Amino acid sequence: MTVRPRLGRGEWDAENGTRRMGRGENGKGDISMTTQWVDVADAQAVAEESAIEVVVNGRILAIFRSGGELYALDGMCAHQGGPIASGTVEHGCVTCPWHGWQYELATGIQTINRQPLQETFAIRQRDGRIEVQLGNDSSP
Repeated sequence: MTVRPRLGRGEWDAENGTRRMGRGENGKGDISMTTQWVDVADAQAVAEESAIEVVVNGRILAIFRSGGELYALDGMCAHQGGPIASGTVEHGCVTCPWHGWQYELATGIQTINRQPLQETFAIRQRDGRIEVQLGNDSSP
């Protein structure tokens, strides 16, 4: 299984191996994301061309399987927060059920304006389980 790097926002803390997301008291963020792999589901829970929604440390993620590959995206549509895992999955893309915005599963790029709007995460299948990495060692 190919491990896909995540794309996204946030301040990287190389010393602690975490990414700070959101805005906290000091404006630097209030959710610390680690580079560790987190077990999120049984590998059989995600059928081909479908998705499931999982919650990890209070964060909603959408886990997809398309073309035999696994993908992990932020579970809330970047447009207006729709439940992206409830969308239609076809040809490596997901269509949000609320307003029809489409994103490439591999990159999070919105298909019309070609901007990387939907945050993606590294994902792998290991010992019959799906694991997601909420941080990224290669981040600046």
